Amino acid sequence: MEQRISLITLGVADLDRAAAFYDRMGWKRSVAQAQGVVFYQIGPLAVALFPRGDLAADAGVAEPATGGHPPVALGYNTRTADEVDQVLADARAAGGTIVKPAQQAFWGGYSGYFADPDGFLWEVAHNTGFALADDGSLLLPD
Repeated sequence: MEQRISLITLGVADLDRAAAFYDRMGWKRSVAQAQGVVFYQIGPLAVALFPRGDLAADAGVAEPATGGHPPVALGYNTRTADEVDQVLADARAAGGTIVKPAQQAFWGGYSGYFADPDGFLWEVAHNTGFALADDGSLLLPD
């Protein structure tokens, strides 16, 4: 197996609500003819929004109980600390919830968290040790 991720699928409670949130965040939909799922191309990989029950059925597992935050955090690294504040403000304006305001992090950077309407956590971070390429790809140090 190659060391990469091609697609991240988020199991959402309400597909229309979830898609509207990401649309308001400025994301552009791909695969316009897809039914029952929404796709977004994000650089070299993609994010899919898929109803929770459908995702559980597709995987052959029980649908998870609701409540609390799903045990995953998606990361969005920024080029500047000011951009962290702007992304968090945009998330709030789009209908997200700020769960941790931006602050200096123990690891030396600046970060905060928001939750999308389904409770998926997004860490928005500026880390001077993790460079971003011109295309937005994260470049981890050796």
